[in-house]
Amino acid sequence: MKADALRGHLDPMILAVVEAEPLHGYAIMEALLARSGGELDLPTGTLYPALRRLERAGYLASEWSTVGGRKRRTYQLTGAGQKMLADGKKEWVTFRAVVEGVLRPGQT
Repeated sequence: MKADALRGHLDPMILAVVEAEPLHGYAIMEALLARSGGELDLPTGTLYPALRRLERAGYLASEWSTVGGRKRRTYQLTGAGQKMLADGKKEWVTFRAVVEGVLRPGQT
């Protein structure tokens, strides 16, 4: 999938992945890959800046933990993140309907 196609949609997808449970960065990357049927194979240079941006904005909170002797930063959704995710889902439904309306004329 082209990076340009993700613009504006990556943040809600990240929030959706951590909605159910806190995850560390690599697990988020793996979840995005699995949920997308292998289409979202994001480089770390895309994911980690997005995680930091979402945390600075207050949509994610993180804490350090040690798993198997390795330190990992685990991310979880905040209340503001839950609201942003709900808004992102609504925006996606509208965006999808608009694009389908344009690409499939004559269908209602």
